[in-house]
Order: sequence, then structure tokens, then C-alpha cells
Amino acid sequence: MDCRQANAVHGWNYRRESAAEAVDAPLDREPMGQFGASHAWQRMPKMVVTDGFKKRLFRRPRIALIATVLPLAATAAVAAEGQVKPFPSYCIDSSIQSQNQDSRVRTLVFHYTAEDLPSSLVHLTEAKYQTSAHYLIPQQPAAGHVYSLVPERERAWHAGVSQWQGVNNLNFSSVGIEIVNLGFPPEDENVPLMERHWYPYDEQQIAVMGRLARSIIDRYQIKPHRVIGHSDISFGRKTDPGPLFPWEYLYSRYGIGAWPDADAVAYFKRTQPYDNNVADLQGKLNRYGYGVPLSGALDKATEEAVAAFQMHFRATRYDGVPDVETVAILDALLQKYFTRELPETPPTSLSVMQSNCP
Repeated sequence: MDCRQANAVHGWNYRRESAAEAVDAPLDREPMGQFGASHAWQRMPKMVVTDGFKKRLFRRPRIALIATVLPLAATAAVAAEGQVKPFPSYCIDSSIQSQNQDSRVRTLVFHYTAEDLPSSLVHLTEAKYQTSAHYLIPQQPAAGHVYSLVPERERAWHAGVSQWQGVNNLNFSSVGIEIVNLGFPPEDENVPLMERHWYPYDEQQIAVMGRLARSIIDRYQIKPHRVIGHSDISFGRKTDPGPLFPWEYLYSRYGIGAWPDADAVAYFKRTQPYDNNVADLQGKLNRYGYGVPLSGALDKATEEAVAAFQMHFRATRYDGVPDVETVAILDALLQKYFTRELPETPPTSLSVMQSNCP
């Protein structure tokens, strides 16, 4: 039912009065109002005024008087009869759509839970823990079983204090996937990243995650450089999904995320080797997405950002020390994803998992 049909069914008079009709209409007649307020005008009490007051009052257009008296008349009608004719409801016309729009989902963020499945379900669902994620993938997902804990249209509380490509608080614009993985032993909490004992991911778990992530990327057209880990958006505070997360495999097998071309890395290593220009490095990290301070000094924040970048793109060494290979990888990524125009995300032939788990 469109707006005009709704007006006919409910008896609403949709004809608009001309300005002349509105000014010249007597106050005690039924006007042709749009919004059903005519009952108030019709039942307005008679006005008694002196001749002197009339001369002063009716120097102004009568429509101004109507606008002033209408709320009072409506109140009087309510008092007299106890109720008034209800205003018409609205209707939404979505037949015309703007081309100036895109998805609210801009990023896809991977996490590990750092605990087993039962504990993960408790911490990601009970209100007192104040944390959640859209999806939870068990360590060995039987028959591809994935938990959908928060609908994608809703905001899950998975990113916390976060920043990526100038956007803060990524909970508002991201989908979060938690993967059941212990991360590293508790006794390694305070040792350097390179000395920690990291737990590997299960092969079946990665296959399920690849298909799920691919479907999310396709639905929201998420750009490769916005498929990231928690450590990328909260470097120094978070380390998940860790250095054993298979970023390169996900890229080559499922087309997920960003990855540098080997030829480009070799080119930048040969022609533009890192020369300890920290200010230039910080500018490049910011351009890719890491919000490091532009201090010009190799400070703690810069080392933490470099370590996060290395865990993502060069997991053989992630000590936070910038070197020729690290910066060449960064240059190759900037050249691939920011210098030339990106093609649309390619379609996938992989089937999308449905909510049909037993």
C-alpha cells in the first residue's frame, strides 16, 4: 500500500489548501488539512474581541493567528471529549535509492581466544564479561560448526580500544571472528614476543575460517588491506591472532586479506633499502593503517607497531626492529594497494555456510 492508498483507506484528506484558501477560511469551518488536525479547527471556541483589539489583531495574516491558536484549540478539544482523532501514521517510500552509500562494515578482524571452547563461550556470551564477537570457530569444528554469537548487523564488543586507517573504535565498523586457540602459555606472558611458545592452528579450523571469512568479504566488499588482526589495530596491547596465524595461506588459497608480491619486495630491497629514516618509516606505517606517532624517533609505540606488522607479514622475525626486508614489504604493500586502483573483490565459487547446524 502506498501513501495515497493509505490516505484513502483511513479517510485522510490529502488535498493541500492554497495559501489564499488558508488565509480566507473562516475559523469554524472544516479545512482541507493534510495531517488530520482539522477537528481542532472545527471545534475551536468562538472568540469574543473588542473592536479595538480586532483592528490590531487582524493587521497580520490570518494564517499566523491559526498557527498560534491551533495548539490551544486541540487542548480544549481533548479536555471536552477526552480524545482526538489520531494523526495518520507515516509510510516509507523506498522506490528511489541513492547511489551514494556503502556498507557500514569496513573491516574484518581476526582474534584468538587464548582459552578453550567452554571458557570462550562463557566469556563471549555472559554479560558480566563485557566482550563478544560475531563468530566463534572451535579448535576442531565438527562438520564445519561455527557459533554465531552476535548478528552481523549488530555491534559486537571485540576490538576494544582500536585504530585503523584513521578510524577509532572499530567495533562500530567491523565483523569480528574469534578462533579457539590458546595463544601462548601463561608463563610466557612477560617474555619477549620472539621467545614465546605459540600454539598452532588446526588445519580443519583454518579451512572453515577461510570459507566463512571469504563469504563475509564478498557480502560487504571489504578491501584486502582492511582484513586485519587484533594486534594490527591494538598494537602493544594485543598480540592475537599471533605469528602462527596463516595470513599467506589464507591469501593464496581463499583470496583473503593483503599480501605483498615477492618481485616487488625484491625490487624495493634492491632500489630503496631502508636507511634508518624513522620519520619516513612512521609515515609509511600510518599510510598503511598503523596509527603510530610521527615523532621521528624509534620509540616504544613505533617498535610495537613494527612488531605487529612483522607478525602479520614477516613472521620469521617479529622483534619490532625495522630492517631492510620489513620496510621493503611495507613499500610493496603500499605500491600494490594504495598506489594503483584496486579491482573489485573477485567472486568466489565457495559455498556460503548457512545457519543449519544440528
